[in-house]
Amino acid sequence: MGVKSVGEHYRCNICGNEVTVTKAGGGELVCCGEPMEKISG
Repeated sequence: MGVKSVGEHYRCNICGNEVTVTKAGGGELVCCGEPMEKISG
């Protein structure tokens, strides 16, 4: 799943890192070798 818009929130289900998108470029967010889960936005 690629990043679509500013303000989306993502979480790593392995280590718990959380990311808020400040500039959407369409790429996929990956942490600990796995895609991050979109949690809101």
